[in-house]
Amino acid sequence: MTTKKHHSHPHLTGEHKLGDIGQLILFFLFLGVWITDSFVFHYSTFLRDVIPDYVRIPVAGTVLIASWYMARRGMKEVFGTERGRPGVIRTGVFRVVRHPIYLGAILFYLGAIFITMSIASAAFWIMVIMFYILIARYEERILTEEFGDDYDSYKKDVGMLFPKLRRLKS
Repeated sequence: MTTKKHHSHPHLTGEHKLGDIGQLILFFLFLGVWITDSFVFHYSTFLRDVIPDYVRIPVAGTVLIASWYMARRGMKEVFGTERGRPGVIRTGVFRVVRHPIYLGAILFYLGAIFITMSIASAAFWIMVIMFYILIARYEERILTEEFGDDYDSYKKDVGMLFPKLRRLKS
């Protein structure tokens, strides 16, 4: 597999070579749809009239704070922690989801959608989620090749982009 490597972080296994550019393109396309719909044409923002600001804005704020937290903590764990040798990260936000940085990005888009209730943006958001699932699966193949049973065990315990609901033991 051809992957993008971080030469300053040799403990990382790599990521999809088009991941960064794909995220950037989707961000600007989403921004275009969101701004055009929310502030220019208002062709799918009718829910803004139904759901009052005092509900929408706190929900959006909460989602945006969760977005910031997941992305920041994930980046700090991956890039800000020195490791002696490569291994599966199971600490911090990686105990909750396997791809917290991607979850943070997904939540960022959701927060923007809640601010203006743009249905066109929500439809585009579905494509954003599919993109993140695609690159996450690619990276998981790399991680499975690199770490084998250890990563397979991690996948069973922790959700990819959304936390797993653990069954209560009786």
